[in-house]
Amino acid sequence: MSLAMISPTLTDTPSETEDAVQATTAPVLQLVDVRKIFGDFAAVDGINVDIKEGEFVTIVGPSGSGKTTLLRMLAGMESPSQGYITLRGELINDVPADKRPTCLVFQSLALFPHKTVGENIEFPLKVRKMPAAERKARALELMRMVRLPESYYSKNVMRCSGGEKQRVALARAFAYDPDVLFFDEPLSALDYKLKKVLEKELKDLHRESGKTFVYITHSLEEAMVMSDRVGVMSRGRLVQIGTPEEIYTKPATRFVAEFFGEVNSFEVKRDGDGDWALGDGRAIIVAPVGEAIGDTATVIVRPETMRFVTGPSSADNLITGKIYNEYSLGSRMQYQVHSGERIYLVEAARTAVAGISAGDTVTIGWDASDAIVVGD
Repeated sequence: MSLAMISPTLTDTPSETEDAVQATTAPVLQLVDVRKIFGDFAAVDGINVDIKEGEFVTIVGPSGSGKTTLLRMLAGMESPSQGYITLRGELINDVPADKRPTCLVFQSLALFPHKTVGENIEFPLKVRKMPAAERKARALELMRMVRLPESYYSKNVMRCSGGEKQRVALARAFAYDPDVLFFDEPLSALDYKLKKVLEKELKDLHRESGKTFVYITHSLEEAMVMSDRVGVMSRGRLVQIGTPEEIYTKPATRFVAEFFGEVNSFEVKRDGDGDWALGDGRAIIVAPVGEAIGDTATVIVRPETMRFVTGPSSADNLITGKIYNEYSLGSRMQYQVHSGERIYLVEAARTAVAGISAGDTVTIGWDASDAIVVGD
């Protein structure tokens, strides 16, 4: 039903229905031209991003990219040097962390070592002077939510495993009932198997709670598995933000493409016919690209889209080389193919490459539709 149908006369004063629509579509968290400067160094340099209600947004980037500084500003531990941050339309630049309806899960977890699991989870509720019986009931409810046995309620938190401590920290964060939860690389110290379990549980918790999550990590796998959107930072700037699929298949720059896994990359120029060509003049057939790329670019081909070509099969681009080495990736194999001075990576299902081994001369190829063209 349209607004006009609900309210026959629309004036300059928004109706309650319009307010509700705006509240639904407005970002819960907004950053506009946010910068953080330390002396002559801009740790965060002009960030603009809107985060919607209930989103799971992950910020990734190499060490020194500015992601932790950005998180500290979002959580109220630092104030922006320029720009502004709003939460539900309210300016929070200088609002201290304990006065914001947000909560930060630290990398160190910051649990109280002398307290029990229940006492750690109940801490925010005790500060609010909630009666003891209600606190315990809520703590047990949160323990069930994060998959902790009720018998752990009286267990000293230091007797818990790393994964159990992580769950305690999550339950305590939810006890604050924040509008936004911030995460500072909370899974970085865990072993691989446990990390995989908690990645899925965090995504489940996000869906079940409906809360807004902003997650900082250097792990590309965590970002791709859990997030609705991923933001990539480099040198203090947010160079691209999009869904995991968009970031992976349509990287905006060579940096983004290479940051999200091993790739085959070629520096190319337009030849006289308008086609892309390598430095040796060999044409590289690619899908059409926008004019903004200019006359020089980088062609990206991911290893899984390269293939071994045999018999009458063909591809838009064909290269002959020799297999230098092979690497097992579980159900898949990756091969390093040398052709002249160039090295190509080819990845394929183990069952599809039987009989291929180091030292073999092979022909590899890829199609135009599999090539990604990016600027610098």
